[in-house]
Amino acid sequence: MSRIQQTFQNLNGKKALISYITAGDPDLNTTVALMHSLVKNGTDILELGIPFSDPMADGPTIQRAVERALANGVSLRDVLDTVHTFREHDTETPVVLMGYLNPVHKMGYAEFAEAAAKAGVDGVLTVDSPIETIAPLQNELKAHHIDCIFLIAPTTTEERIKTIAGMAGGFIYYVSLKGVTGAASLDTEAVSRKIELLRQYTDLPIGVGFGISNAESAKAISQVADAVIVGSRLVQEIENHAGNEAEAVGALAKTLKDAIS
Repeated sequence: MSRIQQTFQNLNGKKALISYITAGDPDLNTTVALMHSLVKNGTDILELGIPFSDPMADGPTIQRAVERALANGVSLRDVLDTVHTFREHDTETPVVLMGYLNPVHKMGYAEFAEAAAKAGVDGVLTVDSPIETIAPLQNELKAHHIDCIFLIAPTTTEERIKTIAGMAGGFIYYVSLKGVTGAASLDTEAVSRKIELLRQYTDLPIGVGFGISNAESAKAISQVADAVIVGSRLVQEIENHAGNEAEAVGALAKTLKDAIS
């Protein structure tokens, strides 16, 4: 059983908190401290963003985080090294890498999958890789027992949902609204209707992200989803609390976890 499967099984119906931060923001050592603080304060699954020069799915908050990481020279190999360092003290919390295909393609799918497995990565989500062309990467990930995680958007057709559900591993990431990360106007009723449709095609846990920024919105989403995914709001805390980042994100994670428990 994978770490992701084990985590959801251990929750026994309770809702998971999935927390996103960008690797290397503000630096790699702080990233490791942030990961441990998030787990200590209730995060069940960590999403670690891979810095990329054209983060088209991300809003301004995460774009600034990516720029800070790239200014530090953070590469995909650095991200994998960061996961390896985290694993020295935490062998149970799942870690999902989230990013864009270009850095992975540049490294090579086989080399990436092998290195990710050795580092202790549990899942990979490439936001700009469509299902029609993802097989070469997905096959390498499967060979190393790493889940290939997919996004489903409000505009995704039912036929495409069925196809994605048949390919996905770990959990389904449902994008709660149109637009980029950090956008507002969360419509919980619309999310609920879409999740009902998703459940017709998959037994995987369904996590919802984009637009969740506080305890109120996290609690609302937790009523209909298996996991609440928070990114931009946590990254904003990092930006706003230079020198005290780990404590700041830990405090927010605790507030969010309390809200969905």
